[in-house]
Amino acid sequence: MTSVGAGYQPENLAFGAALSSLSFFCTAVMSALVKATEELTSTAVVLLFQNLICLLFIVPVTLRRGRASLRTDKIGLHILRAATGTAAWYALFVAITLMPLTNAILLTFSAPLWMPVIAWAVFRQRAPKAIWVGSAIGFVGVVLVLQPHHQHFNIGALFALAGAFFLAVALMSVRWLGATEPMPRILFYYFLFSTVFVAPFALVDWQPFGPRASIYLIGIGLTLLVGQVLIVLAYRYASAVKVGPFIYTVIVFTALIDWALWGRAPTLLVVLGMTLVIGGGLIAIRKKAEVLRAVIECEP
Repeated sequence: MTSVGAGYQPENLAFGAALSSLSFFCTAVMSALVKATEELTSTAVVLLFQNLICLLFIVPVTLRRGRASLRTDKIGLHILRAATGTAAWYALFVAITLMPLTNAILLTFSAPLWMPVIAWAVFRQRAPKAIWVGSAIGFVGVVLVLQPHHQHFNIGALFALAGAFFLAVALMSVRWLGATEPMPRILFYYFLFSTVFVAPFALVDWQPFGPRASIYLIGIGLTLLVGQVLIVLAYRYASAVKVGPFIYTVIVFTALIDWALWGRAPTLLVVLGMTLVIGGGLIAIRKKAEVLRAVIECEP
């Protein structure tokens, strides 16, 4: 019998997929809590508490491994990940206050569609034609959600699209970090730098909040933390390539929550756009997985 390394389990795609889906369910719940706080406090304060609560939990976990576990020669990449990740969450949270929850999540989590565009524009990396086809299909879905024929354009869509761009860069930086950095170190530096980045904005935009907002803020932090833990566990049972497509479950979960809590059933155009975004993303991710497998198989 082949031994399994510490912290890893024999592959179980079904269990890994379930954990990944639960992780994105937490993201959907967190987004709904953010929506509920829109009139109770500022976006910067929400983001500060989100990161600070997670940091308080991750610090003892990381330091238990000793200070040596924090040593890294990728500090610039950690800063990039924290800056773009924080910008993505901030843009999403603002978008949530300006437009229907489902639309904001759908536009922001179109991020995987932007990754080949960014890779080509910045690094001149060529992607297979199938990835571009998948991205094009997804972008048609984005246009349907935006509904540009409407006379009154919702500025929240611009924030959501900006969030998609920043999220795409953050996801790419996590992939680069994951090649050499252990997950606890990645999470530690992310929550540390994110807290530092957003603290000045929260102080400037500070708004007192009551008990109900406090409960929401704690819930936002805890759901993000649980979601992060679940996705790390999912990667122990299946590779990131295999569970990656389940990122789109967050769109479905959010649509159901939006419908149940606020009675906002998605319109036919939004449903069609959702289908195209998810379908296009799945095509791109599946082709990318095939390319990665081919590279691995060709290695000596």
